[in-house]
Amino acid sequence: MPLQVIEPTLEDYSGHCHALVASLVRATAGSPVDLWSGEGSGAMAFGPDVTIHPLFRRRLRPLQMLRLLHRLLRRSGRIVVTTARTRDLALLALAAPGRIPPDRVFLYFHWVRETPGKLRFFRAIARRQPDIVILGTTESVVDVFRRCGFRHVALLPYPAPETMPGTEAQPFRRLLYAGAARQDKGFGIVVDLVELLAARNEQVPITVQVTPDHYGKYDAATRADIARLEAVRYPPLALIRQTPTPAEYAANFPGSICLQPYDRAEFRDRVSGVTLDALAHGCPVITTAGTWNAAMIEPFGAGIALAGPDAESLRAAAATLRADYARFRDGAFAAARARGRESWAALLARLRR
Repeated sequence: MPLQVIEPTLEDYSGHCHALVASLVRATAGSPVDLWSGEGSGAMAFGPDVTIHPLFRRRLRPLQMLRLLHRLLRRSGRIVVTTARTRDLALLALAAPGRIPPDRVFLYFHWVRETPGKLRFFRAIARRQPDIVILGTTESVVDVFRRCGFRHVALLPYPAPETMPGTEAQPFRRLLYAGAARQDKGFGIVVDLVELLAARNEQVPITVQVTPDHYGKYDAATRADIARLEAVRYPPLALIRQTPTPAEYAANFPGSICLQPYDRAEFRDRVSGVTLDALAHGCPVITTAGTWNAAMIEPFGAGIALAGPDAESLRAAAATLRADYARFRDGAFAAARARGRESWAALLARLRR
């Protein structure tokens, strides 16, 4: 029976979903996979072992998820939700014909915003379905579910890409904002930086990705920031307007400095795939102190974590990294090696039982 992998937000190559699913497919190489994904994913390819079912529409996703789980739970085979949310637990409880047995359903949580109401909900689901397997990217995530009574909880650090060969000798080329344009990722601060560089008549190359999230959406603030960015007269600025292919995306990192002035509250313990991609390509990172991103770079000298990122502090940090780029580049590679090869060990061990 194929492994049933559910990733409703997978629509195209934007965001982390494609890399995450591709990583899982590589880890299960040779085993058949049914991939249930967004309706725009039909043209994607993950190899001969994967059958893509482009099912989910954003507005209909909860109902579609409920119907899919209802169907899959009445068949044999394992189910993996690669980007799990609180709602998925509720839908599982509704869809299950009875007690879900151990090692049947696996939910991979990348982060959890802990609130009293959410904890009460988790405890209620744990009483009804204690054998759902919960995987979490960080210790704080898995601790939440352990405290709430789930019996099978395991740490599964976000799978890291392999360190990329052939980029060690890359000199500095540019500043880079990679990934979807979002406010919680400090996109507005990056636009402020471009305006500052232009106002000071500097000539530091900077590439900014202005693509929307995987649903093709911008909020009002981001639309206004993009308009500001497009109005800046700064010749060294390059905009990435179309979602890059995986190869195009990867090619942006060597020789770059990755700008990640992420919101501290949102990313205190929230994994960033962009950070891992940057480190794997020897790309130093400028980010916000007190975030998961900062914890990845600081022990290795792989960049700079700023107490309160703004345009001026980004500019100063970038100047520091540019002045000793080779050292920070080596730190990025060291951080990537410490993170290790991508590993789904906590999941694979259970799938093989």
